[in-house]
Order: sequence, then C-alpha cells, then structure tokens
Amino acid sequence: MNPMPFLLMILGSALVLLLLAFAFMGPSAEKARARRLAAVRERHQAAAAGTSMEAQIRRITTARATRMDVAAGRLLPNPAQLQKRLSMTGKSWTVGQYGMATLGIAIAATILLWSRGMPLLLSLFVGLFLGAGIPHKVVGMAINRRINKFTAKFPDAIELLVRGLRSGLPITETMGVVGQEVPGPVGEEFRAVSDRMRIGRTLDAALQETADRIGTPEFQFFLITIAIQRETGGNLSETLSNLADVLRKRSQMKLKIKAMSSESKASAYIVGSLPFVVFGLIWFVNSDYLAKFFVDQRLMVIGIGGFIWMAIGGFIMAKMVSFEI
Repeated sequence: MNPMPFLLMILGSALVLLLLAFAFMGPSAEKARARRLAAVRERHQAAAAGTSMEAQIRRITTARATRMDVAAGRLLPNPAQLQKRLSMTGKSWTVGQYGMATLGIAIAATILLWSRGMPLLLSLFVGLFLGAGIPHKVVGMAINRRINKFTAKFPDAIELLVRGLRSGLPITETMGVVGQEVPGPVGEEFRAVSDRMRIGRTLDAALQETADRIGTPEFQFFLITIAIQRETGGNLSETLSNLADVLRKRSQMKLKIKAMSSESKASAYIVGSLPFVVFGLIWFVNSDYLAKFFVDQRLMVIGIGGFIWMAIGGFIMAKMVSFEI
C-alpha cells in the first residue's frame, strides 16, 4: 500500500492547523508592552498640535484593531496596502475578516475538490488560488462599484460647490454643505474632508488624503484646480464650473466607448471562460473521464500549452478593447 497519500494528507492537515494557530494567535507580550510605552511617549512628548493629532489618530486605529486583524496582518502580504483597498470599498471590512474569508474559501475548495477525486496537491493548489483570488476579486468589484458611483455624482457635487462659492460662502464651509446634501460616496468623502479640517488639517492635506485613497483622475483634476487657484488666484467658481463640464463630457465619452466595445468584451468573456466551464462540468459529472489528464504527461503538456495560448489570446483581446481617455 502506497503511504504517500496519507503523508500528504497529514502534511496538509498540519499546514491547515498551523495557519489556524497563526490566525488566532494574539500579539506577543513584549510587542504589546512596546506599543504601550510608545503610546505613553507620544502622549507626553506631543508638544505641537499636529503631532498630538497624529498620535491620537494612531492610538484610535490601534485600539480598533482586533487580534484577528493583527494575526492576518502577519500572514497576509503588504497589510497596509490591503487595508487601503478595504477602505476604498466604503464598507466596514477589516484585514482579519479578509484573512478568514481567504482561509475559509481555500480550505472548503481543497476539501471539495479532493473529495471529488482530484489529487491532493492539485486540490491544495486550486484551493489556495481560489482562496486568494475570490476575496481579491470581490474587493475589486466593490471598489469599482463605489468609484463608478463617485464619478457619476462628482460633477453634481462640483456644481453645488460652485453655487455655494457664488453665494459668498468660503470653500471650507461649502464642502461641508456638499457632504450633507449629496448622497452616496461623494457625500461621504466630502464629509471626511470636512472632518479632517475640523481636527486641524489644512484643505490641501485633507484633499490629498482623499485623492490618494480614491485614486480617480477626476478627483485629481479637482485637487490640481484648487491648488493652482490658491497659488495664482482667479475666479475659482468659474474654473470649477468649467471642470464640471469637462468631467461630464469625459463621462459621456466613456459611456460611448463602453457601448461600442461591449460586444467584443462579451465575446472575449464567453470564449475565454467556455473551456474552463466545460472542463469543470465534465469533471463533476464524470471525473473518471478526465482522470488521465492529471496522470499522463502528454496531456499535461498539451493542457499547459493550450492554457498559455488562451492567455495570450485573452491578453490581445483585452488590449484591443481597452481605451484610455
């Protein structure tokens, strides 16, 4: 009897248990003591208002982090960038929840595929791929949905800002009005800018933080417009009115290009996903029919070659229907 499957099963179980142990392991006592000492030093050495404000924000952020977030931050690569992506979704998702979702999907997919007859190592590889890919894709879809809503309402917010400036209100108070009156992500971001200015941030710094988090060209145009006007002077309301008109025309051009390229994109999605869908359906209906695909080296080479050619074709089709505005 070949003991290799049992050894692989034991190693896989040990790996899963090790991941669970790391996921639920709390911070060490020495690191917690160092953080407390650093917090005390920041509290007593903050002489300037800006330094005190930064220390308070860091303490609040650290206090909100749970043991799950700390453990996930140790295991996941680049947790700061991941936290930034999660904040871009506008939801209360944390790094710990993201890590648990990744681990749960990976384990569930590995067990399901292994129970259907797929080799253990291949099941583990596919499970890790799905565990890493599905949460990343979901977060990306949530970010794109929020950014699209922000871009659609942003010209209306600029026009409301222009009306407030023309009525005599300063730009700081007008941004607070925009945050209260405009619904959706635009109102949330403008309220965040107003809140930062209330705790001592300058207008440029508050807008730059929002621009770094959102990352849209439209908000970068808005930030550059205000920065240039503050340095050179001029009629800010007229400049912002022209910017709103440009952003509306840019959005209309994007919609036209999307409508013209939708047929090609749909064809690319169907042609690219059809082999994988058919392979998965045949595997779950009759796994013995495709069992040699993971044993015969010739079939493996043919499959890898076909996958590479499909990837090249998908890349070319994606470049053909991708337009920069």
